[in-house]
Amino acid sequence: MVSRWLSMVVSFGLGVSLFGCGGDSASSASASTASLGCSDGTLDSSSTHIDLEFEGTTRSYEIHIPTSYDGTTPAPLVLNFHGFTSSGLGQQASSNMDVTADAEGFVVAYPNGLDQSWNAGLCCGRSATLGVDDVGFTRAVIEDISARGCVDPSRVYATGMSNGGFFSHRLACEAADIIAAVAPVASVLALDPATCTPARPIPIIHLHGTGDPLVPYDGGGLAGSQSVEDSTAGWIERNGCTGEPTVTFQNGSATCETADGCDGDASVTLCTIEGAGHCWPGQPCRVLGDLGESTADIDANEAMWGLFSTVQLP
Repeated sequence: MVSRWLSMVVSFGLGVSLFGCGGDSASSASASTASLGCSDGTLDSSSTHIDLEFEGTTRSYEIHIPTSYDGTTPAPLVLNFHGFTSSGLGQQASSNMDVTADAEGFVVAYPNGLDQSWNAGLCCGRSATLGVDDVGFTRAVIEDISARGCVDPSRVYATGMSNGGFFSHRLACEAADIIAAVAPVASVLALDPATCTPARPIPIIHLHGTGDPLVPYDGGGLAGSQSVEDSTAGWIERNGCTGEPTVTFQNGSATCETADGCDGDASVTLCTIEGAGHCWPGQPCRVLGDLGESTADIDANEAMWGLFSTVQLP
């Protein structure tokens, strides 16, 4: 299904995207980071698993350092959150984001949720039931990585799959002061929309398959979630977007529509993949169970980096 917003069709080939929010260009972002200081930490290519004490509990994250990292030029940081019952290592494998990180020069971290879950609101597991402060943990992860190496605090981004995507939405609501943009996959906002009051308009690109049986495109499912279009409309309203959503990418089953004219140039993009299931677009579907098929018509990593590379915190 193509979103009811569809008002025009503009086709682009694979690998071509117009997901930018109209903010600073990658070149200007790189120039602005040259004067930033970096820690004298030990972050390098040998860093893979890091333990972190948070609120009396040993937490952890996996991390991948791009081949271009030299410890002197501040690198962007992407936080990639796993789904319910998965792990940082599982998300690292299923999203295959390390390849994009090497190609584009960003550090990518894969935090591990307590009991393989994240407190995203309605979802999921013991983390939600116990009210675990995963937003606070995320802040601690960013601080820890910054203390260990050379990352640009104005270019920190979040993405995630399923429960991790739900949590990315929560970070957009509650941590927009440190997260420049988010890219939820196969997920929607799982908080009471009235409680989502970001510190600033935050750019978003959301990718979702219409054949997702776990987080249905039209709402409902195990988490009793709102529909994808209602969730997206909420972000359009929060960001004060006045532009009618228009098609900015189309290839086969994948269509992306972007609402612009937003406060702070914080565009909202929804990428709908016809028939795709509960999978990371562009990669084989590795989620256990019969949760549908993935797609090669759009690559989630390329799509979200198309946004991330153009925006930074003001």
